[in-house]
Amino acid sequence: MQDLYQIVDDQDNLIGAKPRNEIDFKNDYYRISGLWLTNSKGQILIAQRLLTKDKDPGKWGPAAAGTLEVGETYESNAYKEADEEIGLTGVKFTQGPKMKFTTPRHSFCQWYTAICDKPESEFTPQPTEVEQVKWIDEDAFFEDVRTNPDKYLPTMSLIIEALYPNSDSRLNGRSV
Repeated sequence: MQDLYQIVDDQDNLIGAKPRNEIDFKNDYYRISGLWLTNSKGQILIAQRLLTKDKDPGKWGPAAAGTLEVGETYESNAYKEADEEIGLTGVKFTQGPKMKFTTPRHSFCQWYTAICDKPESEFTPQPTEVEQVKWIDEDAFFEDVRTNPDKYLPTMSLIIEALYPNSDSRLNGRSV
């Protein structure tokens, strides 16, 4: 049986479910949870999507993210994806902002944040989802997103603006 993913209206109200291959990514809104991990050294954990993914192959994104299946909440999906995609358990997440994306696909993403001081070697990337993970210094990350946006998910600048409300000047090359 195929997994069914939650389909919502443009206000994030549940209106149905579809198998992945039936989702119209330009018209259907679906739900995503995302995990943004930082550590006490001022670094951000980013994950590179598998090179063979059908959406955004090889792009760098948040530590973990996933589409909500029927019966899941944003929070339960965030914990499930963290465990499945990078082997992260035993860390408490804090709910962050919810975002509505209209490009390149229609979705709502509920963000969760956490502080975690595990070294890269202790994460276990899921071979069918994640190429690799790495810690990157916050300032280097902002600079890299600004100068090399094609390395990252197409929504990365919007994600940074939501998670770091005072970061506009960082993305424009000025320090805050």
